[in-house]
Amino acid sequence: MHVVLATCAAASVATTAGIVLVLLSQSIPFFREVSLTEFLTGTRWSPLFSPPQYGILPLVCGTALVSGGAALIAIPLGLGTAIYLSEYASPGVRHVVKPLLEILAGIPSVVFGYVAVVFVSPLIRRAFPEADFFNALNASIVVGVMILPMITSLSEDVLRSVPRSLREGAFALGATKLDVTMGVVVPAALSGIMASFLLAIARAIGETMAVTLAAGATPQLTLNPLKSIQTMTAYIVEVSQGDAAAGTPEHRSIFAVGMALFLITLLLNVVAQWILSRMREKYE
Repeated sequence: MHVVLATCAAASVATTAGIVLVLLSQSIPFFREVSLTEFLTGTRWSPLFSPPQYGILPLVCGTALVSGGAALIAIPLGLGTAIYLSEYASPGVRHVVKPLLEILAGIPSVVFGYVAVVFVSPLIRRAFPEADFFNALNASIVVGVMILPMITSLSEDVLRSVPRSLREGAFALGATKLDVTMGVVVPAALSGIMASFLLAIARAIGETMAVTLAAGATPQLTLNPLKSIQTMTAYIVEVSQGDAAAGTPEHRSIFAVGMALFLITLLLNVVAQWILSRMREKYE
């Protein structure tokens, strides 16, 4: 059994190392033709036009706009639902609602993209006539719904893992149900709740299909959620369809964007581990 488990762990590490090697093998030739300064600080991204421009900031801005909007929608809804299921819902309600939320997590992302195009976008344009048909708000809403089950399920699990003795001690001191929930249970589970937030944000950053359908394909440096934008993952999908010949800087740019996406996600995980190490509570 020890050998089997060690083999599984080694396979995971080897897979990650292989992905990094592929990204490096294509990114290094790309940066021999495009300066790193232009790549990191340029404000225009148009590799498929002449003259090509490789400033990644519009793609980073689009990714941050969609994932940030999704987090603003999903975090309060997910945490509120988790607190309700953990502290207030009856066992019958909990056994019905939680599986339904977990089923929502299993719906393919292309279905969310379709819903965004035929249902969410018309509603947004009815409320804001100046909005583009494909826009960042459209993508933020569907991605927010996609990551909602992750936040709810993980947060509910960590809330329910808080020792019962903490609740009973607070009740013994005369605290109300709301006082115990907000003053004892949530702070005690805060490290796990923060972990669920960061995992969900990382999921939103890496989302591809729904964002490709809902947000459009217009890389532009804007913070207006009603404008069409393009995320890093959506650009990779666009070029991977065969618009650029293999071996050209245009084709290699998808590996450079992929490497940037990998480093952003890695940085987010490092920050998450640091936050968790500072906030972790230990109970005997």
